[in-house]
Amino acid sequence: MARKNKLRKFAEILAFPNVYECYNVQEPDLVGAGMQPVDLRGRWQEAHFGNAQPITLELACGGGEYTVGLAKRFPERNFIGVDIKGNRIWKGAKAALEQGLPNAAFLRTRIEVIEHFFAPGEVAEIWITFPDPFPRSSKENRRLTSAFFLEKYRKFLQPGGLVHLKHDDPDFYQFSLDTITADPRCTLLYQNDDIYAGDLPFPELAIQTLYESYHLADGRKIKYLRFTI
Repeated sequence: MARKNKLRKFAEILAFPNVYECYNVQEPDLVGAGMQPVDLRGRWQEAHFGNAQPITLELACGGGEYTVGLAKRFPERNFIGVDIKGNRIWKGAKAALEQGLPNAAFLRTRIEVIEHFFAPGEVAEIWITFPDPFPRSSKENRRLTSAFFLEKYRKFLQPGGLVHLKHDDPDFYQFSLDTITADPRCTLLYQNDDIYAGDLPFPELAIQTLYESYHLADGRKIKYLRFTI
C-alpha cells in the first residue's frame, strides 16, 4: 500500500505546475509539468512567477511547511522549496496549490548542484530548516552550513542577502556558528539557542515544520542563526 501511495504521488507531481525536477545530477537540467524540459536559470521571476518580486529559497524543505507558511505571510515575495524527496515535495506543492499560493514553487534536486539552477544575484534570501545534521565528521562537507555549501550559495545569493538557520541539534548549531565566525566574508547578525524561551525575535519563526513539532514534543530547544555570506 505504501509503495502504491508513493507511486501515485510521483504520478501526480508530474502534472503540478509549481514543481520542477532534476533527474540527473551529472547533467543538471530541469523538467516541469508533463516532463517538459525547461531552463529557468536567471528567469524564475518572469518565466514561472510572472513578476519581479524577490526570491527566497528554503533548502531541505521537507514537506514544505516553511515554504508554504512564508508564502502566506509574505505575498509580496516569491518562495521556492528545495528537496530531493519527491513524496515530500508532493506534500508542499499540493498544499500550495490547494491554498492558492502562486508565489510558492518547488524544486526537486540534490542541493549539491543548486548553483546550476539560479543565476548570480537571482536569490535574495535563504532559509535552511532542520536539515540532516550529518553528525559524523567524515560527512562534514554534506552539512548545509559547511564552507563547501556556503561557496555554492555565494554564486547566486545577492550581496547582503540573508541566510537563516533553524535547527534543534546543538552540535550542528555550534558547527554552523563556528563556520560563520571563521569566515571573514560572513557576518553574524543574530543568534539564539532557544527561540521559545521568550517572545519570538522574528514573527516568521512561529512557522513550524513537521520535524520541529516532533523536536518540541521531545523537549528540545530550537535554535536560530541569521547571517550574511
